Amino acid sequence: MDLLDNIVEFRSSPDLRAKLFSLSTLKTLKKGEVLMSEDSYIRSIPIVISGSLQVIRTDDADKEIMLYYIKAGESCIMSFLGGLHNERSKIKAVAEENTEILFLPIEKVRILIKEYPQWLDYIFRLYHKRFEELLEVVNEVAFKKVDERLMSLLHKKVELTGSKTLEVTHEQLANELATARVVISRLLKQLEDSGVVKLGRNKITLL
Repeated sequence: MDLLDNIVEFRSSPDLRAKLFSLSTLKTLKKGEVLMSEDSYIRSIPIVISGSLQVIRTDDADKEIMLYYIKAGESCIMSFLGGLHNERSKIKAVAEENTEILFLPIEKVRILIKEYPQWLDYIFRLYHKRFEELLEVVNEVAFKKVDERLMSLLHKKVELTGSKTLEVTHEQLANELATARVVISRLLKQLEDSGVVKLGRNKITLL
């Protein structure tokens, strides 16, 4: 629970941190478990205590693209916006690893906004961070080749997990990059031949 103390807004207001925990429910999601589906109503705001979430957008043909990760100490700004306006979710959120989450009921969000300016600062900081990350996604899709995007994704996963050995399938990577599995398999084989990665069964190790 000490992680929130490292966040500027919570460190400057212990009362906000205490109030947040008193209003929320703590749950643990297992790796791969779906936190939120597209078109579902948002009843609570998730704040990640440990672990990470993957935020995904799906089209009508069920093709997916990974938008960004929600790391420890962060929340989903789309949940804030959708929940406050009683709109359905436009994204899917999945646990990237075993993840501890605080669930703040949506009706309590406005209470914290009125009572704690630091809470509003926290929301705005998240909004700015997500906007920059979405711009990065647009930039990568529009201007970068798939091999560059693949390496970028692998490095992000290493940073998230703290391990150079990733438990991930070629199909999962293909879904996150909105491309075909055969393309990812070919690129990974090229990276292995170049000594950049080592491939195993559902595992990839960055060398």
